[in-house]
Amino acid sequence: MVRLLLENDPSIRVSISHTTRAPRKGEHDGLDYHFISERSFLDKIGNADFIEWAQVHGNYYGTSRSGIESVLDIGQDVLLEIDWQGARQIRKLFPQAIGIFILPPSQEELERRLRARATDDDTTITRRITTAREEMRHVAEFDYVIINDQLQRALHELLAVVRASRLLFLAQKHRHSNLFASIV
Repeated sequence: MVRLLLENDPSIRVSISHTTRAPRKGEHDGLDYHFISERSFLDKIGNADFIEWAQVHGNYYGTSRSGIESVLDIGQDVLLEIDWQGARQIRKLFPQAIGIFILPPSQEELERRLRARATDDDTTITRRITTAREEMRHVAEFDYVIINDQLQRALHELLAVVRASRLLFLAQKHRHSNLFASIV
């Protein structure tokens, strides 16, 4: 969905997370993730280099503070692909952030999709499904929920949320500060 979202709205920037997991087949450092050692990751936590981080599926994932701030400073939207733990941390730092939870149509379909990707072994898939069940329990913490049962419909719903969020008062005030300064 992220790839399709970016094709339909290239003004969105995707944050490239740091992770301690090994690259999957076809993934590239700096493009899909920043693949780093656990020691480096823990050092970055200690230096407050992440605006959010979590341990998921037995690996660490985190979002670079400087990477996000540089994009926000030029007024662009940033998409973070993070779990509920990271979203909770982001809401504390950026209360204006919009949380969107993408749900599979069923747990059975989630398992089917994971197996069809053929990027993980059975143990990893089982762990991901167990983790997904726990993550789904946090769906009520998000502003929007999109059920990814039909890809095109889910994409249209995602685009609608993005477009509507840009029309919120605070977003408009930030994007058009001169106009709002002249009328207040």
